Amino acid sequence: MYGKLYSACLYGIDGVLIEVETDLSNGLPMTSIIGLPDSAIREAVERVRAAIKNCGYQYPLQRITINLAPADLRKEGSSFDLAIAIALLTTSGQLILPPEERTLVLGELALDGSIRAVPGVLSMVDLAKRQGFTSVLLPSDNVQEARLIRGIAIHGLRHLKELTPDLTNRSDPSPNDVTHTMRGTTNAGPTILKNYDHLRRCRNDSTQRDQGKTASPLSYEDYSDVLGQHHVKRALMIAAAGMHNIMLVGPPGTGKTMLIKRLPTILPPLSEAEALEVTKVLSAAGQLKEAPQGLITARPFRSPHHTISASGLIGGGGIPKPGEVSLAHRGILFLDELPEFQRQVLEVLRQPLEDQAVTISRARAAFTFPAQFMLASSMNPCPCGYLSVHAEDQRCICTPARVAAYRARISGPLLDRIDLQIEGPPPGDWRKSGVSPSSADMQNKVITAHAIQAKRYANHPVRWNSQLSGTFLRKTIHLPPSAELLLDETLNTLQLSMRARDRIMKMAQTIADLDHEGIIQTAHVAEAIQYRQLDLNIF
Repeated sequence: MYGKLYSACLYGIDGVLIEVETDLSNGLPMTSIIGLPDSAIREAVERVRAAIKNCGYQYPLQRITINLAPADLRKEGSSFDLAIAIALLTTSGQLILPPEERTLVLGELALDGSIRAVPGVLSMVDLAKRQGFTSVLLPSDNVQEARLIRGIAIHGLRHLKELTPDLTNRSDPSPNDVTHTMRGTTNAGPTILKNYDHLRRCRNDSTQRDQGKTASPLSYEDYSDVLGQHHVKRALMIAAAGMHNIMLVGPPGTGKTMLIKRLPTILPPLSEAEALEVTKVLSAAGQLKEAPQGLITARPFRSPHHTISASGLIGGGGIPKPGEVSLAHRGILFLDELPEFQRQVLEVLRQPLEDQAVTISRARAAFTFPAQFMLASSMNPCPCGYLSVHAEDQRCICTPARVAAYRARISGPLLDRIDLQIEGPPPGDWRKSGVSPSSADMQNKVITAHAIQAKRYANHPVRWNSQLSGTFLRKTIHLPPSAELLLDETLNTLQLSMRARDRIMKMAQTIADLDHEGIIQTAHVAEAIQYRQLDLNIF
């Protein structure tokens, strides 16, 4: 006897359709799973056997072969348990599924038959919708996550027994009702499911989706709380307007960390398409259960500790999972005290900063994760932190060799990829700092600049000025002769790279967008140049 059901697994952050084929034949009772399963899937045999018996069904005493197709794709995880159990029950004639339903089945089984949640459900349900499935059968704990995908019916299960509707309280069941005979008798007939209406069901229309979405949490951090530092706030607003990478350099106590942690408050919220991307990444990483129900509407802000490993930052594992750069997709990756990170860990950032994606290759496959993020970082000018402070009680005690070794922890190619390199001086007399702009005021300017860029790049694959490169950069950004001359003289004097030249041009365009001017002026280029302070040897 042969049967087939459909399940899914994760490949990177995308879902992949898996056919769960079962074959029952005469021979010594044994069960084998083929199709490149990992140890968790091979152990599913015992979980499924116990769950089927504890729910009153009969585990087939035959030679059982379970194939997970395509056979050349490595599978992992426990999300196939429920599909394997239902496939065995349907193939052995104990359960008949609704013939009009094309159902994707996901879930992990406990020994008593209860259904446990699995990660990556959002991507797999999205795959089911695109593949033309009419419904998804999955754990009840994953229903809220699955219902974010519109246009497909979601049926939640808490226990394998819930597949059998309870008709004991029905005084006069009609012929169309689902028939059920308890297992354990010789004349037991199959459980025939006409539909899944007895299960927890959610047809994902727009009304239900809006009810499931939660607003981003209120932030109590605001730039109006930061006294002074107007020059740094201007740089942060430019970084947010064009999604440029930024570094703040300054002695301890100047507010570097405080300033960067308020950066999400001036970024616009995620669009619906971006929110779905971000939520998919969290779902694939198994972290969506820690988030509020609904799509993630606030841009991610990730701040890993400096002891993080390269695979923790970039992603990895036997079957790779998203790292911090992917969890910061469409948001901010904040590396505080940048020189304290291991150099080999920082070097892995060079490729995703350019390509905005991470590709991790293994012997059997290559996995690609999105990594379109803004890098924000901070550092001290020297190990003791007081190199640029002239106060008598805060003199620098570092030798030139020690300062050089400290800065050498960050390679030149990585620094070259950081657009804005800003000194954060001591705030001085905060009473004379004047009125500080609020995050709302700064966000309005950033949103306006984003709208200008969206209109400019409407028919192109880029969205922000920081994404411009190559020929498209030359065709899009035009400098007046005076600005061109200023930029060329700066490059020759400071021996800057062509990458630095391109980044100055992109920053100048962002400054022009913030000033509501379509054409770059010489003043915009001059302001962009001053933000390359490490190139200027200011420190």
